[in-house]
Amino acid sequence: MSALPSSRPLGLHDSWWTVAAAALLACAGLTACAWISAHVHSDPTLHSAALFVHLASLVLGFGAVMVADYHGLLWMTRRCTLFETLRTTSRLHVPIWAGLAGLVVSGMMLEPDLTSPLTRIKLALVLLLTVNGLQAGLLDRRMADHSATALTPRLLAWGAGTALLSQVCWWGAVVIGFWNTQH
Repeated sequence: MSALPSSRPLGLHDSWWTVAAAALLACAGLTACAWISAHVHSDPTLHSAALFVHLASLVLGFGAVMVADYHGLLWMTRRCTLFETLRTTSRLHVPIWAGLAGLVVSGMMLEPDLTSPLTRIKLALVLLLTVNGLQAGLLDRRMADHSATALTPRLLAWGAGTALLSQVCWWGAVVIGFWNTQH
């Protein structure tokens, strides 16, 4: 007997297949942005505006990530429930993604040196961060299914790995961006 079809359309975080498809699209999008950045030359006014947007997007996106991770720490120290943590972090997805998108779009106008190994590492970190964020939505959904029960060790490890990778990518990109502005 076959299962009855669902009344809702397939969502981004419904399966690994949808997340993988989104990751491939994100990779293509970031590649296109890198190509565009090599062909766009900003005048000083546009460069200054892009730098402002870049910094504001960093505050928005990375700030939201820090708040999400702080709520994870609150849950780990039993200062809030898993339900509260998941509710808070799910509300932060929009500013996180808006910040990341703002960083990518404004970064195109900052004329990055794509021949620099550090810039290439930064771009790889942004791609890794993007894919990590996509799979984090699936993780969020799986954790929400267990919000009334104890999380399995597998989900706990998955969550810790996701948070750690996110922090490494964000901080790595920030440090490289700062280094590149100084040299």
